[in-house]
Amino acid sequence: MDIVDSFSVMESLEKQLICPICLEMFTKPVVILPCQHNLCRKCASNPYLSARSGSTVTSGGRFRCPSCRHEVVLDRHGVYGLQRNLLVENIIDMYKQGNTSKPVPEVKTDQPMCEEHEDEKINIYCITCSVPTCSLCKVFGAHKNCNVAPLNDVFGQQKVELTDCVSMLVGNNERVQAIISQLDETCRAIDENSRRQKSRVCETFDHLFVLLEEKKSEMTLRINAEQEEKLDYIRGLRRKYSEHLEGTAKLLETAIQTMDESEMAVFLQVTLNAGTNTSHLDKVQHGYENMEHFKANFDCQRKALAQISFRSNFLSSIHDEHP
Repeated sequence: MDIVDSFSVMESLEKQLICPICLEMFTKPVVILPCQHNLCRKCASNPYLSARSGSTVTSGGRFRCPSCRHEVVLDRHGVYGLQRNLLVENIIDMYKQGNTSKPVPEVKTDQPMCEEHEDEKINIYCITCSVPTCSLCKVFGAHKNCNVAPLNDVFGQQKVELTDCVSMLVGNNERVQAIISQLDETCRAIDENSRRQKSRVCETFDHLFVLLEEKKSEMTLRINAEQEEKLDYIRGLRRKYSEHLEGTAKLLETAIQTMDESEMAVFLQVTLNAGTNTSHLDKVQHGYENMEHFKANFDCQRKALAQISFRSNFLSSIHDEHP
């Protein structure tokens, strides 16, 4: 690594050791905030912070970190209760030792020359045209009627403005990064809440399935009970008709045998009881086999199930807030 590279590394390191309040290198002792940003203790005790937060930072209270705007709550010891960042302090010591032991390389810069007057260096700034120029351009050239200022004055002023702009951009970037972190956290919360709500919905439907299964079993048992009752009655009635049919068949057989009897005395001794009378047997009523009275009407339940949804008031308020 050559001298220029070493200088660039040291310059980059120096930027990391700048206090966000005084914009100078940290002066010991350096305190570390809960958000892991660092401050000089003297800057943390700055009355500007207490005026912004409405409390005394040296004897308890709270203030916001100037880097990330995280609220820092102090105990009764104030900033003296904050932990020292010995690592940063050691790095500062090493940096200062490195700066004193190694010479700073001279960076040669070529001062630009005027395009109109090749032998003249650019040494003034035209305020009217907002361009740097040379003295001859002001006296004899295109800028003789313009307002000019020394190059050093404009350079210093614009460098301050640029520094302020850089600080503002850094602050904006930190705020945007904080918003991005908050959005990431919101995404994680949405995922977690969605998983929890889906689990609750599934659990609710599982309970409904259990209720429906129980109701189905109950109604099926009622149908089975009446089915068995009717079948038992019909089977008993069939058995009686079968017994009656057997008796009639025997009577028919006796009658046929009697018809063949040639002896009149014997013929007249045979007594045949009428076996065709079925008035003593029950008759099955019309529609006895019908089971339509067990037809279930699920119209209301079907409509109710079709209308199952989430709480509309809550959802509409969410959509109103985030169109």
